[in-house]
This record gives sequence, structure tokens and C-alpha cells, in this order.
Amino acid sequence: MIDSHAHLNEIEDVEAALTRAREAGITGIVAVGMDLASNRATLKLHRRFPGLVYAAVGYHPWSITPENVQENLAFIREHLAGCTALGEVGLDYKAKAKKKLQQQVFEAVLELAAQEGKPVIIHTRFSQVRAHLMVKAAGISRAVFHWYSGPLEVLEEILADGYFISATPALAYSPPHQAAVRAAPLSRILMETDAPVVYQETESEPADLVTTARELSRVKGLELSQVVAATTANAKEFYNL
Repeated sequence: MIDSHAHLNEIEDVEAALTRAREAGITGIVAVGMDLASNRATLKLHRRFPGLVYAAVGYHPWSITPENVQENLAFIREHLAGCTALGEVGLDYKAKAKKKLQQQVFEAVLELAAQEGKPVIIHTRFSQVRAHLMVKAAGISRAVFHWYSGPLEVLEEILADGYFISATPALAYSPPHQAAVRAAPLSRILMETDAPVVYQETESEPADLVTTARELSRVKGLELSQVVAATTANAKEFYNL
């Protein structure tokens, strides 16, 4: 299985967590960045654990401040070509950064991804319509709307444009996330943990992708082996692994 989205730099004992991930059958983890510090840490983890950790550099809307935009964009511009993907990037209309600034940053990083032909890992909160329109306008061919829990009518358009969504352990209790996963064909779903996010009072790690797989199997009414095989193939193709 491939964990398509984890914040490995935020895990305290990452070496132990990766050992447990391997034991659980995880063969690849896409480590995402949110800002300068996490991007640097993610690249170091990729170099330290080649063949297991794949690096994505990003600029999360939670991290955007007017004074650090140029430095973050410059780092992504310099390192994106050597990474598996761009992410985590996107729009969050509950974040502190003003909407206009978020949109300017998102447009800039999407342009870089389009130039490099990289897949994009997208965060959306109260911004699914705008984010989808911007991704499409930028000419992005591969995008995953991570932990999608937004309107189903927007999801229909996202899927029609060939994009993906990802499933998380929140499938155990989130009706909007369950509804999205039911509506999407298995061929357009990736699995992730978003580790170390806390689900129902438990901090997650990549080994918890097993939980995602079981919940995805339950919600879709499909055999676990079918879910694992399909989502792993999806991730390999999406990320060109």
C-alpha cells in the first residue's frame, strides 16, 4: 500500500513510525511540505529513506504570510523538479491569510507544477469551487483533492475533469467524507493517513493506512484486497512511482 499524503516531519520518532509502516505493508509514503522548514525536512527524509519516502514540496494556506511568500515560492521553484509532487497547496477560506493572497500564491505554485509536469496535492476548505476552477485553468492534468468532504456537485465536476480524491481514516465517522468516497469510482481514489493528524483522539502514523483501507472497503462495499490493489495502482500511476 502507498500512503499518498503524510506530514512525516511532524512525527516525533519517524524512524520507528516507518518501521511500523513497513511491517503493516506500506511500500511508499508521499511526504508533503507546508512551508520552508517542512519542505527542507521532507527533502532530508526523502534522502534518508530512498525508495520508501517520496518528497512533495508545498506552501499550505495556513502557512502563508505576506512577508514569506517570495522565499517560499523561490524554494519550490528551485526544488520542485526533483520532487515527486507539489503539495500540500490550496485554498482555505477559514485560514488567516486573505483570500486574494491565497489565490495569488495558489496560482503561482500551480504554474510551477504545470511547467514541471508534476501532480498536485490540494487542500480545500470552504473553497472547493474556486480551487477546482483554478486547477483546471492552470492546465494541471494530475491533481488529488485531499480528504475531499465538500459538495457532491463540485466533486462531480472534479471527477469529470479526470482528477482524484483521497480517503483518510476519517471515513470511520465523517458523513461528508463517506458520501464523497461513495460517489467517486475506486479508479479515482488514493489512500492516505495525513499523519500525524488526530482521529478520534488517536494520533495517526503511516501504519494507520490499514485503517483507511478497511474503512474504504466498508464504505464502498468492496473486498479489502480489491481496494488495496486498485488504490496502490492508482497511486503508482498518479505519482509516476
